[in-house]
Amino acid sequence: MMTDNPTGEVTLQYTDSGVALISFFHPAQNSLPSALLEVLARKIEQAGNNGQTRVIVLKSGGDRTFCAGASFDELLQIKDKEAGARFFSGFANVINAMRKSPKIVVARVQGKSVGGGVGLAAAADYCLATEAAAIKLSELAIGIGPFVIEPAVVRKIGLPAFSQLTLRATDFQPAQWAKEKGLYNEVYADINELDAALGALGEKLASYNPAALAELKKILWEGAIDWDELLKRRAAVSGELVLSDFTQQALQDFLDKK
Repeated sequence: MMTDNPTGEVTLQYTDSGVALISFFHPAQNSLPSALLEVLARKIEQAGNNGQTRVIVLKSGGDRTFCAGASFDELLQIKDKEAGARFFSGFANVINAMRKSPKIVVARVQGKSVGGGVGLAAAADYCLATEAAAIKLSELAIGIGPFVIEPAVVRKIGLPAFSQLTLRATDFQPAQWAKEKGLYNEVYADINELDAALGALGEKLASYNPAALAELKKILWEGAIDWDELLKRRAAVSGELVLSDFTQQALQDFLDKK
């Protein structure tokens, strides 16, 4: 899905077999400003509550970057901790929508993911990627941290791998590393192979007993019942850190280079 929409878009389509395809796109490397995150969370809830939906597939437009994370331009506009908390709650709301959806969510990761994009991949119940789908958590480099997405990422890859990603904030880790650590379930050579495998998997999952899939979803997310409040608190922490002298200087340096 590629469009000329400068503000980006989120679409929801259904196949005859009950696969709900949710696609997001933004011209800035599929970054997600607050407005798009709000729509994305709402589309995930809508698809999950549709009785005809058997499985949800989350994907992004283009053939390069899956998701560059939060909108840096919007981050530059934060001037108080309340606005900061609202900003960082965007990804929290999407992650919680994926967690609470009664339907299995499969992510299609065709390219690189940074920050919140890694969080989206981690919040999926199953994840297919290409060899080009390297990942990076860059937040420490600007004086904040991947605190909102941490529960989802650690749930998938464990604390040691999360520590490596976080502390190596300027380094991409390759797709095979992400597969070895458990973020990706399957990795394919290119997008054509990825889409063939995704199509087959979606149809197969759609043919399973919906009640059994719903029970499996509950099991997959056992122990995460407090995430509504947990991620809200994490968003508040990040909302304060973004106002620190360190981060304000880092953001100003970025602005000066634009």
